[in-house]
Amino acid sequence: MKCATTTLATQLAAQDGIYISDPKEPNFFSDDDIFAKGVQWYTSLFDNAAAGDLVGEASTHYTKLPMYPETIQRFTSVLDDVKLIYVMRHPIDRLVSQYIHEWSQCIVIGSIEEEIGKNPWMIDYGRYAMQLSPWLEAFGPDKILPVFNERLRTHPQQELERVCTFLGYKGAPVWADAGDQNVSSQRLKKSTLRDAILNAPGLKQLRQGLVPQGLRDWAKGFWQMNSKPELSENVRQQLEMLYDDDLQQLGSLLGHSITCANFKSLTESTPMTFVRTQERV
Repeated sequence: MKCATTTLATQLAAQDGIYISDPKEPNFFSDDDIFAKGVQWYTSLFDNAAAGDLVGEASTHYTKLPMYPETIQRFTSVLDDVKLIYVMRHPIDRLVSQYIHEWSQCIVIGSIEEEIGKNPWMIDYGRYAMQLSPWLEAFGPDKILPVFNERLRTHPQQELERVCTFLGYKGAPVWADAGDQNVSSQRLKKSTLRDAILNAPGLKQLRQGLVPQGLRDWAKGFWQMNSKPELSENVRQQLEMLYDDDLQQLGSLLGHSITCANFKSLTESTPMTFVRTQERV
């Protein structure tokens, strides 16, 4: 969650012979109301794929325990021959990005520290070992590829090649420089009325012609988060202790010693795969 999933899905969709569903996040196996549409609805999302295409989707809800507890059972009841990719980033960076997203959707309104205190699920989504363990139990380490945001940003072509090799893609993937996808810090708070007014036919040209840019920027500020949320040192230390416990388990799954302190340098420099039980540290 908030880990460059959109970026990776966009890059995969740009390769000949790979088809990503539209919407890219159907959340079929996680969300009760979507699952109720039935398997035929889900498979119809891939009707436009060409014969022989690798097909996939990028639903982040599938690793949102405990919010969606039925996901894996539903998944295994419908699909078996699958390969899964789990994208991670430094858990505290992910948490801040998650807060910005929830704020933009008007799901949270308080400060970041207030909201993570009231909504522990925001923290849970970054407990990667906890989220991954049931998937590894269901599918095994050979079917799941760990990808880290930090390495994807610094070694995009290498990581795309690694992902495509894992998927069994026979082509020569090329990373397309499409700019940052889904950049949370640039988001505006959701407003149906505002968007309807701004998108009304003719109003955009009228607004640009009559309203000075400075006034438009001033008005935009009411809806935009203008500075990155900051965590106090005390709260950050508490989060690091909590996440370090989970990262110790994740490190065991990956054969590396991982902490909040070394997360960025290690994941940026080292491509990782899950190790078998007898090889774990």
